[in-house]
Amino acid sequence: MNRYPLWKYAILLVAVIVGLVYTLPNFFGEAPAVQVSSGKVTIRMDEAMTERVRQALADGNVPVDFVQFDGNSVRARFADTDTQIRARDVIDRALNPDPADPGYVVALNLVSRSPQWLTAVRALPMYLGLDLRGGVHFLMQVDMEAALTRRAEAYVGDARALLRDRNIRHAGITRNGNNVEVRFREAAVQQQARDVLRDQLADLDWVESVDGLDFKLTGTLKPEAARRIQDQALKQNITTLHNRINELGTSEPVIQQQGLDRVVVQLPGVQDTARAKDIIGRTATLEVRLVDDSAEAMAALAGNGPVPFGTERYVERGGAPLIVRRQVILTGENLTDAQAGFDDQQQPAVHLTLDAKGARIFRDITRENVGRRMAILLFEKGRGEVVTAPVIRTEIGGGRVQISGRMTTQEANDVALLLRAGSLAAPMEIIEERTIGPALGAENIAKGFNSVIWGLAAIAVFMIAYYRLFGVFSTLALTLNLFLLMALLSMLQATLTLPGIAAVALTLGMAIDANVLINERVREELRNGASPQAAIHAGYERAWATILDSNVTTLIAGVALLAFGSGPVRGFAVVHCLGILTSMFSAVLFSRGLVNLWYGRQKKLKSVSIGQVWTPGGEPASKA
Repeated sequence: MNRYPLWKYAILLVAVIVGLVYTLPNFFGEAPAVQVSSGKVTIRMDEAMTERVRQALADGNVPVDFVQFDGNSVRARFADTDTQIRARDVIDRALNPDPADPGYVVALNLVSRSPQWLTAVRALPMYLGLDLRGGVHFLMQVDMEAALTRRAEAYVGDARALLRDRNIRHAGITRNGNNVEVRFREAAVQQQARDVLRDQLADLDWVESVDGLDFKLTGTLKPEAARRIQDQALKQNITTLHNRINELGTSEPVIQQQGLDRVVVQLPGVQDTARAKDIIGRTATLEVRLVDDSAEAMAALAGNGPVPFGTERYVERGGAPLIVRRQVILTGENLTDAQAGFDDQQQPAVHLTLDAKGARIFRDITRENVGRRMAILLFEKGRGEVVTAPVIRTEIGGGRVQISGRMTTQEANDVALLLRAGSLAAPMEIIEERTIGPALGAENIAKGFNSVIWGLAAIAVFMIAYYRLFGVFSTLALTLNLFLLMALLSMLQATLTLPGIAAVALTLGMAIDANVLINERVREELRNGASPQAAIHAGYERAWATILDSNVTTLIAGVALLAFGSGPVRGFAVVHCLGILTSMFSAVLFSRGLVNLWYGRQKKLKSVSIGQVWTPGGEPASKA
């Protein structure tokens, strides 16, 4: 009746082992480290950088625990902070010989002290939030007015192109604030232009007026279009910041919208505020220009002399110099997507998608410059670099552009990533910055850890005192629940914050409720005269429905918090939902496994240790 088959005990044993192994890395703490990541989107990190960092430390006589490559960056771990700071200076001098133009970001960071055998089985510690690990917090204000002004400038160009394509003569197109003004000499031409502009530029509300001898059309941005433009600008800025910070390898950054025009950026583990500002401020700007292949330009390249008027000298990815015209044909604003793929000859290529304005400009430029080279430049901190400079083979229309030739598959993926990085849709400024030191984070961890431990201890004392041996079983199940919850958070690489620790403490209090229901059900069966074995069986079976109902309703509330919450609320909800799932497993399956293992083999069981069982008359029925 109260016996588990061997396979169930095997499942419970595996759960215990997994819980212990994947919880273990969280107890080793973190060690000071130096993180080396790409300082430019044109520089790619690979395994070779590991050896360069190791060699630089050896040349500088800096002892290091280990140096490893984690996919986006190279991290070197050290014994103490003094060695960490000395190592950063040594690595920075070795990798960035020109401080004015650094190619790599060398930043202070923290890494786990877990032994290598745990890392080999992917047993990694949870990420710690800003309030536990320390780091930097920025609140950034997006200049929405600049986004509207930039879009108004685009409408001016669109209106000029539309009227030119329809052969409608105008007396000038200007921007007045965020309004577009178009002047005409004749009223009939004004009416013709109004119909075209109202149809093609529907985001503007066009109003006719007379200004002296001129007839004027004034396009005012509609309120719903303005809101859409501002929302798109905010989302593009968030995406651009994500691309930039992720490429630098910062662990678990938090970049999210706050209100209508603000963005919160949190970088856990980064203690250098100036370095963090440098990271989030260096967004890439894309420009498309024509290459100058004139005789004067070739002579300037050959003799390294002055470049022709109206041109600039840049460097291609391979290091070769290139003379490029100053006139900008397209910018990253006109690029909607960039994906790596293959051309008709099955050679690696990059496929670009342009917006309507960019497609029109690109069609005209490629039609007029067949056989010439076109350079795609990426600017960071005012410094430009040529990503690629393909030859224009034919007129390209439809907004679909293909870049191919002399590229590997990896290079095609890199170029697509660079072009997608884009630029900010609107300027941003930091209006609040906050640095949380590692000492404060360690204090928060200690307080949170103590709250969980003391809470678990208080529950254990009560359960053992009140339910005796069944209380011991409940306490062991609750302890396993805590290990399983920590293991799940570690395997999911979730970010633990102070609200998350609060959710852990709450989960302990809620998880023991299931064991209380089971123990009281067993007591009730004993009061009704059932045998101990029958009481154990009926207690677990009849308590299951109540446990399921209570946990499902609580889980619904947790899912609602997860779906509609953000920031600390969402972190609380994640731990809360996972804790409900692990508590159902530990309280029902694991505790019953312990009870079956202890009592199940006793055929003539006369009593169970579950505390005082009172009869309806008030006298104790049994003591155990």
